[in-house]
Amino acid sequence: MVSADEGPVPDHGEALLGPAEIRDLAARLGLRPTKQWGQNFVIDPNTVRRIVRAAQVGPDDVVVEVGPGLGSLTLALLPRVRHVTAIEVDPVLAGQLPETVGSRAPGLADRLTVVATDALRVTQVPEPQPTALVANLPYNVAVPVVLHLLEVLPTLRRVLVMVQLEVAERLAAAPGSKVYGVPSVKAAWYASVRPAGRVGRTVFWPAPNVDSGLVAMDRRDPPPTTATRQEVFAVVDAAFAQRRKTLRAALAGWAGSAARAEEVLRRAGVDPAQRGEKLDVTAFAAIAAAARDTPA
Repeated sequence: MVSADEGPVPDHGEALLGPAEIRDLAARLGLRPTKQWGQNFVIDPNTVRRIVRAAQVGPDDVVVEVGPGLGSLTLALLPRVRHVTAIEVDPVLAGQLPETVGSRAPGLADRLTVVATDALRVTQVPEPQPTALVANLPYNVAVPVVLHLLEVLPTLRRVLVMVQLEVAERLAAAPGSKVYGVPSVKAAWYASVRPAGRVGRTVFWPAPNVDSGLVAMDRRDPPPTTATRQEVFAVVDAAFAQRRKTLRAALAGWAGSAARAEEVLRRAGVDPAQRGEKLDVTAFAAIAAAARDTPA
């Protein structure tokens, strides 16, 4: 872990990485981007500037960044926020990032902390506690990472992530949409979610075979319910495991029988003939709460 004294300091401008610098740095490190860790590095300075603008972060914010890679987004964030805690699973990249910041933006080096670990294993981060998550997330773990960090880092108030376009659409989908599903409902438990723009594949190295999307989230209180988050999420998982079935049928296994599922649904004020894709997170919370009051 690399850390330094935090606190606002004057804006030192930008020293962003372009395509040539990124390829040169990767070559010096003997780095070949791996699919295992979903490494697609942003090589376009305008894209990282756009991400920072969309994140709406300022000098009072502490940002947690997941998968900083070679530092493209990190260098764009540092002049504009109080501190960046970068979580990087690749030990080579985690070791290089402080050196890159130290050489390209030495006046900002004390705003950076690097934590060399898997973001899905994080249970806490060093002080100062983060107010925002801003990241270019690996496609294969984007949803689990966002949901996990919202759960374990309660000080997070805002999220701006770049993810695969399909994932962005699912996270921001509303009830009734064809792509509305488990990620949509679970994200809505924590925050209001909205799409924040589309990003072409040419801004990455190596270029992925899909476009990306930006997703913005603003933390809010979960819906009032006597059920726990785990109980609500269990209902969500069951409802979408067989999304073409009615809730009476889809929740039969979760409830113990179709008859009890119907009783729980009616107690929650939900039509048993509905499908899960029509319900918002408040309805799922009501179902989980009703199950507590319905004998097995």
